[in-house]
Amino acid sequence: MARELVLGVDAGHTVTKAVLFDAAGRPVAQGSGTLPLSTPRPYWVERDMDDVWRTAHQAIAACLAEAGPDAGRAVAAVGVAGHGDGLYAVDELGRPVRAAIVAMDTRAEPVLEEWRGTPVWSRALELSGTVPFAGSPAALLAWLARHEPGVLQRARWLLFCKDWLRLRLTGVAATDPTDASASFTDMRRGGYAPELLDLYGLGALAGLLPPVLACDAVSGTVTREAAALTGLTVGTPVVTGAHDVDAAALGIGGTTPGKLCLIAGSFSINQVVGKRPVVDPRWQVRHFVRPGQWMTMSTSPASVANLEWFLRVTGAPTDQRYGVHEAIGREVEACLDGPSEVLFHPFVYGSPHPHPASGTFLGLRGWHGRGHLLRALMEGVVLNHRWHVDALCSKLPVTRAAARLTGGAAHSAVWSQMFADALRRPVVVTDVQESAARGAALLAATAVGLLDDVTDPRATPGVLRRHEPRPDRVAVLDEAYAVYREALEALGSVWARLDAPEVPERVPDEPAT
Repeated sequence: MARELVLGVDAGHTVTKAVLFDAAGRPVAQGSGTLPLSTPRPYWVERDMDDVWRTAHQAIAACLAEAGPDAGRAVAAVGVAGHGDGLYAVDELGRPVRAAIVAMDTRAEPVLEEWRGTPVWSRALELSGTVPFAGSPAALLAWLARHEPGVLQRARWLLFCKDWLRLRLTGVAATDPTDASASFTDMRRGGYAPELLDLYGLGALAGLLPPVLACDAVSGTVTREAAALTGLTVGTPVVTGAHDVDAAALGIGGTTPGKLCLIAGSFSINQVVGKRPVVDPRWQVRHFVRPGQWMTMSTSPASVANLEWFLRVTGAPTDQRYGVHEAIGREVEACLDGPSEVLFHPFVYGSPHPHPASGTFLGLRGWHGRGHLLRALMEGVVLNHRWHVDALCSKLPVTRAAARLTGGAAHSAVWSQMFADALRRPVVVTDVQESAARGAALLAATAVGLLDDVTDPRATPGVLRRHEPRPDRVAVLDEAYAVYREALEALGSVWARLDAPEVPERVPDEPAT
């Protein structure tokens, strides 16, 4: 059987998707699995690493089974993408030394408070292009060094999510430039920077950082054990892959320098590819998948995860004949006339602001129903995206071309239109359903010569919808944004008083899992 297909695996914070594509990036079959996040203590957000692998190999097996009994033999290469930051630590045998910590974890906030306002903060920004946040490797490793030193003593490799899955597929430990630049690489020259490790007091861990390979390099091949679990053929090439936000940009064709790309998923991701790095504490500058380009992204854990929380608390719509997003859209459309009477700050899992902030509904009245709350939630998510986009546009050469939108919000025509209205620019939704998996697959196709490059015209995605700003709704959301910003400032002291007690200074060392 000719090897003409590529497999893209996208491991998000809760859902892992495996999608089989042809060489032009058209989907052939798909499998997925869900693994809820664990919060064993306040501020902690974790995942069992063996369950992460199990979810992934089952998704791959389901995808190949849907494609047919011989689909594994048709796979020319595998690409892997995954959520960034966090920590997946393994020992010499490739076994987890503790549960994975994900980017939504905030246990390391006390460490950040010590670093803010010190040379650590300014030097980290200057050298790495980013300041650490609670879920970044720098902050988490500093926390572990204090509270779980045994974990670091047992560790051999400090990996990211996709790297853990690739290790299980191939037995090879490695990472790529997009993930490696989360904390410890030189923004301008590339490669790990000993000065950064020393800056964070982590110099002794340099030997635990995995080799950095090109995103489209073949970093290993499928082992016999992985083949038995997935249905892939032993020896199938596996490429290094990329951070899921970079892979998503590839997947939807958002790679032109200066073009705005939005990912509205668990995180609010607002990003622009550039030809030179521009630093600012409001965003992160990381290496892009192509040498000589940088991905500038302004992010926060404050996007569609708020809707998932809301539906878990209040219940999903009872009528979902055409999907949950359409059902919710109908509820919101019925309440969409007039000004925004209810305001929502989408900070259930965190915010981009340095002071404490939490999810907040304001303006509720007895005549407001569920549709009003859903409208406020959707608008609040969009207004948080606007805060990030305004920051990027204040210093970067962002073009006025239509922004490309992907992620959960892109599945809703109502929500997508809100982005166009709030950002005062056209918004395009492509026909790509699984953008990060597709980007990973394009890297795989490039590695084995099925495509000339990840931007090969043969893999250009089509446009599903285009949303133009509507003047009446632009005015409504401009006013809503002004109130949103005013409330953000006014509530700072209130949120601080409501904030939960600080994490205890000492936490017992966790046993290996």
